[in-house]
Amino acid sequence: MRSGAGLRPPRRSPAHRAGTAPARRAAAGPGRTSGPPRKRKLSALAGGAVVLALLLGVRTWVAEPVAVDSDSMAPTLPPGSIAIVLKTAPAWFGVHAGDVVVLDSPLDGTRIIKRVVAVGGQTVEVDDAILLVDGAAPPEPYVDHRTIDGTHFIPTAVPPGEVFVMGDNRERSIDSRDFGTVPVEEIRGTVVKPSIRP
Repeated sequence: MRSGAGLRPPRRSPAHRAGTAPARRAAAGPGRTSGPPRKRKLSALAGGAVVLALLLGVRTWVAEPVAVDSDSMAPTLPPGSIAIVLKTAPAWFGVHAGDVVVLDSPLDGTRIIKRVVAVGGQTVEVDDAILLVDGAAPPEPYVDHRTIDGTHFIPTAVPPGEVFVMGDNRERSIDSRDFGTVPVEEIRGTVVKPSIRP
């Protein structure tokens, strides 16, 4: 005998192999099925995984609900509101005056919501609480001027590729009057559904 040689199983005749298959099927019982139900279950699981992945992808790359905990955008977005933020909007559609946008505060890095009041190439000024863009007051139906004590901000040019943002609650908002203009590429998204009360 060779050292390390393995043992071979006994060879079975074709008749024996043919006879054992029906026996195995009979032993399985008439109620047992194979294939289709398991495939349907796996298909349902795979479909659920795809839906979950799509939902996570939408939230990560496309749109996301953001809770509002500050009054700087009241009355448009009062505290307790939920803003739906379209993350792809700045890249797809650009950023325009009047857009409500999400960005990281240049002061402390916290996520904030503000309104774009001027874009690159324009000049911003606040004269006795009235916003002037290129010397003219734009319509601002979302700002309650009765709540604003007379404030002033010297004329400031917005550099190309940047925006000037302010909160609708001008008396309470910390915005570009405090931290300056913001590069467009730092805008994280645009609010597409301004306010949903929980």
